[in-house]
Amino acid sequence: MQRKAIVIGATGLVGQHLVKQLSELYDTLIVIARRPPRYINASMRFYQVNDFDNLAEIFASVGADRKTDAFSCLGTTKKQAGSDEAFRKIDHDYNVGFAKLCQDKGVENFFLLSSMNADINSRFLYNRVKAETEESIMALEFAQLVIFRPSLLLGKHKGRPLESLGQKAFQLISPLVSESLSLHPISAKRVASAMAMSAHDIYHRSKYRSEPMIKTTDIIENKQMLAMTRVKY
Repeated sequence: MQRKAIVIGATGLVGQHLVKQLSELYDTLIVIARRPPRYINASMRFYQVNDFDNLAEIFASVGADRKTDAFSCLGTTKKQAGSDEAFRKIDHDYNVGFAKLCQDKGVENFFLLSSMNADINSRFLYNRVKAETEESIMALEFAQLVIFRPSLLLGKHKGRPLESLGQKAFQLISPLVSESLSLHPISAKRVASAMAMSAHDIYHRSKYRSEPMIKTTDIIENKQMLAMTRVKY
């Protein structure tokens, strides 16, 4: 069976690693982004979208179907977005809109990058919106929904000085910090690996399933991702 994946958020910190890893697992990798990803190979089909409000127009021609796995690494910060409303539009509306388009095409497996602190009752907008996005996509009832909640992401954060400062501080104490701690920072590459590994595991389990698939939602917390990707990067 020809395997196909579709990705949004492919140029972000996790997404740029994810597309490289998925290109080794899937026969066709569809990337929808404002600019081409850093890594491109023969299996990729890139669709440029200048405004995610027009995503449906692009989606009509990408050829997604029930054999397609969907991945979203799309996200921003309030500072980058410019306002509370713009942040919510990107992190919630665009992600949920993408998920609905995938569902309409028959996509069964959806993989969402979220955040460790996602909490619908949080006093922080970022955490609340992450939780709202999770709940909205859960309500679509994909056959398999896997949500990834990393802690502080290690990597080059363009335009995120506080996170960069946090990384530098962690690098000084990292030899003394055990990965068994749930708040342990994790590299973007390891998060991408956890997402790719989860999709690959679902694919192989489905090949040997004789009974109908039971709809499930799995939440992969930071500690579990650290355990899944124990090899150091």
